[in-house]
Amino acid sequence: MSRFGDTASNAGALALLESSDLTKDLPVTIKTLFASAFAASFRMFLTPVDTLKTTMQIKGTEGTALLRQRIKAHGVGTLWYGAGASAAATFVGHYPWFATYNLLQEYIPRQTTTARKLGRNAVIGFTSSIVSDTISNSLRVIKTYRQTHEVPVSYRQAIAEVVAKDGVVGLFGRGLKTRILTNGLQGIMFSVLWKAFE
Repeated sequence: MSRFGDTASNAGALALLESSDLTKDLPVTIKTLFASAFAASFRMFLTPVDTLKTTMQIKGTEGTALLRQRIKAHGVGTLWYGAGASAAATFVGHYPWFATYNLLQEYIPRQTTTARKLGRNAVIGFTSSIVSDTISNSLRVIKTYRQTHEVPVSYRQAIAEVVAKDGVVGLFGRGLKTRILTNGLQGIMFSVLWKAFE
């Protein structure tokens, strides 16, 4: 659902901005800023679903009980813990991904054979994912830490605890290799399929 929001935000913002004489000549990177703002807003709306999913992934079967206890002790607003980091991570991940994607679509020459079209789109998708994941990883680490912590913690406290445990490398690099591999493959598939259906 979140990938749909990201894609719809990019396609919708570009189409909307292309339709206006005032904005159609803006650089693609500026148009992508608008798309990223829409995507970040959509992710904030989905934060409770993401909190449930992430807590269950990290805490297993105890996850729902932990969330119930947090809601009972601190209110339903705890389902939005990490929403700010989620929106920031979405923006910081979405913008470089789609800015890279949109720029490469503009500047890498279009191909005529099916194999070359697929290869071009695969390279664009993988490159976009590497750029995005590298830039946004630290925000995702903090978002996950806050979402899955037993008690509410501030962003500052979450950063301090992650750095104390894993160092600055942990803050910026925790899970990054896996993220690049999985999101890179996902970026390849998305880019190839999106262009095939477009």
